[in-house]
Amino acid sequence: MSNPNEGFMARWHAPIARSLGLALFLVAGIAQAEIVQGQLQLQWGDPPGGPGQPQAPHRFRATLVTDDGARYALDPAQARRAAGDLYALANKRVAVEFSQSMGAARGLPQRTVEAIVPAGRVQQQAQPALGRVSAAAAVSGNTRWVTVACKFSDIAAEPKPISFFQGQYGTDPGQLGHYWQEVSYGKINLTGSSAYGWFTLPQPRSHYVKTVDGKDDADLDLLFEDCAAAADPQVNFTGVQGINMMFNENLDGFAWGGGACGPLEGNPNACIRNTWNPPWAFNNLAPLAHEMGHGYGLPHSDNSDGDDDTYDNPWDVMSDGWRRAVSNATYGTLPKHINIYQRERLGWIDAARKQTVAAYSTTRLQINLDSASLAGSANKQMILLTMPAQPDPYAGTVYTVEARKRSGSYEANLAGDAVIIHKLQNFGTAYSIDTATPPANVAENEGSMLKVGETWVAPNESHWVQVEAQTATGFVVSVGPKPRVTGGNARPRLAPSAVSASQPASQKPSQNPAQTLPPPRSREHGTCARGVTTQAGRCTQLVR
Repeated sequence: MSNPNEGFMARWHAPIARSLGLALFLVAGIAQAEIVQGQLQLQWGDPPGGPGQPQAPHRFRATLVTDDGARYALDPAQARRAAGDLYALANKRVAVEFSQSMGAARGLPQRTVEAIVPAGRVQQQAQPALGRVSAAAAVSGNTRWVTVACKFSDIAAEPKPISFFQGQYGTDPGQLGHYWQEVSYGKINLTGSSAYGWFTLPQPRSHYVKTVDGKDDADLDLLFEDCAAAADPQVNFTGVQGINMMFNENLDGFAWGGGACGPLEGNPNACIRNTWNPPWAFNNLAPLAHEMGHGYGLPHSDNSDGDDDTYDNPWDVMSDGWRRAVSNATYGTLPKHINIYQRERLGWIDAARKQTVAAYSTTRLQINLDSASLAGSANKQMILLTMPAQPDPYAGTVYTVEARKRSGSYEANLAGDAVIIHKLQNFGTAYSIDTATPPANVAENEGSMLKVGETWVAPNESHWVQVEAQTATGFVVSVGPKPRVTGGNARPRLAPSAVSASQPASQKPSQNPAQTLPPPRSREHGTCARGVTTQAGRCTQLVR
């Protein structure tokens, strides 16, 4: 396979190809398939938080916006399955295949999302289920944002001066212009980004935020339209690639990021990256960078404890932006970097910086793995561990290996200097690996960090990853079949259960059923892995 990572970017769905030019009638009833093209709009809602503070569950909306402005709300679970990697298609023109059938309740028609593909690929010939295409386009060059500060007609407060928002785009350490250029290894810049306001909305807050089923619900489309319209006389949106909208009061308990479509610069249905930020979000740079990440199409990351809290992986600002973060007096909590696969999503990892290792490789590689935050690295910064192919490439799992070090303007407060492993599953979500049993609630424990002398074993011994040494810029890591070494404390760690990471921890077995190795060994206690003996309380690898 020339590009094992390709399967996690997007897949070709044969059903939509077969539907083209046909009135496809489904076998299960008289329902007709329907193909609709438009812009895929993804929006993530994030609650306020902070170190040690509980956070409410996040919200997620997927919408297809047609050229005439019609909106089709997509069931998120259906959309993820239909696209393979839904996030790779964020803010892009797509074709969506719906099947329609008569619902059991009241005989009403029900629409099910069957497939989502890039619109430009609709006319391609159908491919087998294993056929894959790469839908994600790299984000590069100038990505100019503008901040538009809007206040509700019944609330006069202006929480921050416009100079504060303008300063957020600066290129000094601790500012967004510097942050995004560093995280992207210089692939993008925010040159020309600017801030405007405060503009008064035509309606009070109650017009935009309604109570639905006992919960506040912000009308993001209306907020986008009215805020952009209020700013239009002063702001030229031509050439702008993203808008950060700041509001002077709480919205619905969430800050939002992703895409928006509406009237802009004479276009009645312009689509653009957009964020919606209440004061708690723009007072700190970390949540603002998090929402901008959604604007770039980045999904949440997670840890591997199996709960419903996605904000418990402090190795990625797209999960936990508050813990283990640096802060300053001007811009509050600063964003940490994103994990290595998030960078890969956006095309920021050069081919020379990546190493792919196939499952059950017979060759053991020794790799100088530089810290992911190091700019200008001459070594590898991402190791991709593939697993045996599945009939559906999105039903499989891929692992990424990266090095993280406590250094620089954003990473100085990380939990430690270590090798971090993420598991990619559930249609493109990255879960940090934790070898503790049970996994910790927050991935800042020793089980989430692989250090010198420690070994991690993937399910069914498909990969053995060993940290051999620490260097000035990262670590020396060996990857491949079981190491043939003697002496020393190898401390093997095993991969967690192959059960879905979304399954509650209480339902997970303590060990992968297919795994023949014993449970993970902690620093002080545990058993040695197969083929390992104990001498004076230490694990010693045997030569085979």
